[in-house]
Amino acid sequence: MEKAVAAVKPSLVRIHVVTVEYEQGREIKRETIGSGVIITKQGHVITNHHVAGRAKQLLCTLANKEEIEGELVGTDPMTDISVIKLLPPTKRDFPAAEFGDSSKLKVGDHVLAMGSPLAFSQSVTMGVISNTELVMPEEWHETLEIDGEDVGSMVLWIGHDADIYGGNSGGPLVNLEGKIVGINEIRMGLGGAIPSNLARAVADQLIKNGKVRRAWIGLTVQPLLKSSKQKAGVLVGGVIAGSPGEKAGFKAGDIILKVAGKSVSVKYTEELPPFNQLVAGLPIGKEVEVLVLRDGKQIPIKVVPQEREDVEAKQQELKEWGLCASNVTFMKAKELGRTTRAGVLVRSLREGGPANDAKPALNEDDVIVEVDGKPVANLEDLVRLTETIVKGKTEPTPTLVVFERRSERLMTVVKVGIRELKDPGREVSKAWLPVGTQVLTQDLAKALGLEGKTGVRVTRLYPNFNTGLQVGDIIVALDGTEIPASQPEDIEVLPAMIRQYPIGGKPELTVIRDGKEMKLSVELAASPRPPREMKRYQDVNFDFTVRDVAFQDRIDHGWAETEQGVLVDSISEGGWASLGNLMTGDLIRMVDGQAITGVAEFQKIMESVTKRKQKSIVFAVKRGIQELFVELRPTWARLATPTTNKQKPKEEK
Repeated sequence: MEKAVAAVKPSLVRIHVVTVEYEQGREIKRETIGSGVIITKQGHVITNHHVAGRAKQLLCTLANKEEIEGELVGTDPMTDISVIKLLPPTKRDFPAAEFGDSSKLKVGDHVLAMGSPLAFSQSVTMGVISNTELVMPEEWHETLEIDGEDVGSMVLWIGHDADIYGGNSGGPLVNLEGKIVGINEIRMGLGGAIPSNLARAVADQLIKNGKVRRAWIGLTVQPLLKSSKQKAGVLVGGVIAGSPGEKAGFKAGDIILKVAGKSVSVKYTEELPPFNQLVAGLPIGKEVEVLVLRDGKQIPIKVVPQEREDVEAKQQELKEWGLCASNVTFMKAKELGRTTRAGVLVRSLREGGPANDAKPALNEDDVIVEVDGKPVANLEDLVRLTETIVKGKTEPTPTLVVFERRSERLMTVVKVGIRELKDPGREVSKAWLPVGTQVLTQDLAKALGLEGKTGVRVTRLYPNFNTGLQVGDIIVALDGTEIPASQPEDIEVLPAMIRQYPIGGKPELTVIRDGKEMKLSVELAASPRPPREMKRYQDVNFDFTVRDVAFQDRIDHGWAETEQGVLVDSISEGGWASLGNLMTGDLIRMVDGQAITGVAEFQKIMESVTKRKQKSIVFAVKRGIQELFVELRPTWARLATPTTNKQKPKEEK
């Protein structure tokens, strides 16, 4: 065992992944941890597709704790295999583990599961092979589906009882000779690993071509029926319209006896993956002969396999539309009953977004076929047209959209674009008494020996204002008029009375201090701007909003006037700001070492960051009593233009 561990441990990799999901019309970024193992001296790492296949960023930690960035070379959801390439600062050789022959595994063989469970450092658990042909039990009526692909249609898992947990995914299953015999993927009571022979073949194609090419003839097959008297073959359950199989003349109910001269037999579920692998390996574009049994007669059928495409196309978020979309795949077109693949498929919508607010609204599975009078053949067309529509616009543009919903061809108007934050305007400044107060409730008045009195108690004195008042003063009258405040909800009674005076006015307050009544003349100040009136900036690329600091913020946080910056007002879950651990309420004081005085300056810096597509942005942040640095590390794709509310200079204060 020690020899096996020593052989593989230097090649183990813990993979820190920023991965994306597309939900509710948004691209949601999340951080996950998985495992992998180096398989070439050039630094290729094999892992699972569900670990790295949707990666925006990859950071790999080697066995010696060195951190190296990685890039996705290729991925294959059908076998749940991905390959990453390590990107060291200088070219070098890496320690690579060797593959073993998974076909030689036997039930009872000892194996080691190696990886980074629960994000811990590399670990090893030991177990035995329990099953070399593990499938999802038929009684579960479930499949392992990833990105629309049934992994179990191609994979017979190696079942073992070595402990694996979240984070072990993508790590190697190793024999006692120190060779990779599987890639750990699932746990369903037993652990399940993808056999090394299949994983290695897929990895080789990904390294060479960036993708896996498979043949496809368009047949749905299943094991022979239990009532069948046929001793060999595989049953054709259905033939997909427009597929090579339909063109060749296959029919539901045919029993395939031979494929390209090779006899086949599928009586049990465990025998389906090898058959599917056989078909996937047929020469693409070259005629092959398939021998079928139909109505008691053996019939040779000539078929030309074509390259199989993914069931689901890659998605993209279109912020200007408030939706996520993709191209239309062959299978999706069939599912929707469409005769063409032209158009863009709506995958999900953001509630309250432009496409969701249109009348009629776009729905999931609608296909956009025309925008602004121009045909839309694919996602690239829609992106290009969107850029033209929003260019130079500060407001969303009403755009005529033609879309298909099953057999209907509908039209709607979508206001395409990102709505800029509007200046909420500023209320006219009113007179204001610069102190904090609480209502003198009946119970409080009685406890203070002031039963029958109404008014407010001074709770706070604001800096830079000299009113002559003290904390604890009871204000009972304004210019001789009693203040009718006796319930907590009466807190606005005194401010409303004060607003009847001019700014700079000097009303006389009747105050009780230390049990004695006294008169006090106070000069009224201009009311400060509330937080809702402060200028805001929304960064749609990093998914957060900031605003200028209001007077009340300084009071609540105890910030001096010299404390400058912008206050984080909101953060969208799954955006780069959220991923970088920026938080609502943070005061951003500096960006990349440059001090920030307000929103206008912050906006210019962030627009420059976007234009230069900086690899990282560092905010110096004040969070409560703590000061810390927050680093955002975006992956730049086609991003939208940041927006802000445009205030006129004369309105800024």
